[in-house]
Amino acid sequence: MTPSSSLLSRIEAGVAWITLNRPAQRNALDIPTLKALHSLLDTCNSDPSVRAVVLTGSGRSFCAGADLAEWAEAEARGALESYGWTETAHALMTRLHSLDKPTIAAINGTAVGAGMDLSLCCDLRVAAQSARFKAGYTSMAYSPDAGASWHLPRLIGSEQAKRLLFFDELWGVDRALAAGLVGEVCADEQLIGNVSELAARLAAGPTFAFAQTKKLLREGADRSLPQQLAAELAAGLLCGRSADGAEALRAAMEKRAPHFTGL
Repeated sequence: MTPSSSLLSRIEAGVAWITLNRPAQRNALDIPTLKALHSLLDTCNSDPSVRAVVLTGSGRSFCAGADLAEWAEAEARGALESYGWTETAHALMTRLHSLDKPTIAAINGTAVGAGMDLSLCCDLRVAAQSARFKAGYTSMAYSPDAGASWHLPRLIGSEQAKRLLFFDELWGVDRALAAGLVGEVCADEQLIGNVSELAARLAAGPTFAFAQTKKLLREGADRSLPQQLAAELAAGLLCGRSADGAEALRAAMEKRAPHFTGL
C-alpha cells in the first residue's frame, strides 16, 4: 500500500494497518483525508491478501473529528452548507461500517466527534488507558452528523447516549468500558501488541464467514425473527459451499486445526 500525505498504511501477515497521520492537527478529518481513507478501505476490501483491518492514529490523538480550520474557511466564504464535508464523511462511515473484512479500532488517544464515530464504525474497539471519548457536537451548538445518533443507542443504550451527547461529557476508558463503548482497555504500551494479537486471530479465521456474519448483524435489526432465520439459512448455504467451509469439515474429520483462505 502507498501512504497518502495524511495516511500511513502497510500490510503485515494479512492485516492492513491504517494510521491517521496528521498529528499536528490531532488527526482531524479534512475532506482529502476522508477521501483518501475511503479509497484505501475500498482497496483493502478488494485485496485478497488483506484479511483484517486495524485503524489507529499517530501522535497523542486517535482523531479529533472534523477539521475545524477547513470548516471555518468554508464558513468564511459562505459555503458551510455546500462544501461537502458531511456527504464525504457519510460515504466514508458507510464504507467502513459495511466492509467485508473484520475491523479493529486501536484507540490510542482522544477520539472526538467524527473521530469517535469512526471508531464506532469498526467491529471491535480496543482503547489505550490514555484514550478519551467526547461527542463534541452540542458544545459547538451542533447535532451529530457522522453516525453517533445511530451507533450510540445500539451500543450503550438510549439514556447513556443522551448523556454523552447532551452534556458533551468527556469519558475516560473506565466509563467507556463499563458502558460498552469499547470492548477492551489496556496500558498504552500494550495497545499495539494486544491489537496485533486480535488482528492475527481474525486474519487466520474464516473471513468469508466473518463477512456473512457482519452482514447478518448489520441487517438483522430491520427484520423479524422469521426473516432473520431465512437470511441465516441463505448465509449458511453460502458458507457451506465455500472453500473454508469444506476445509473446516475436513479438519474436523481429520482432528487437526483448519487452514482458512477466506474463499
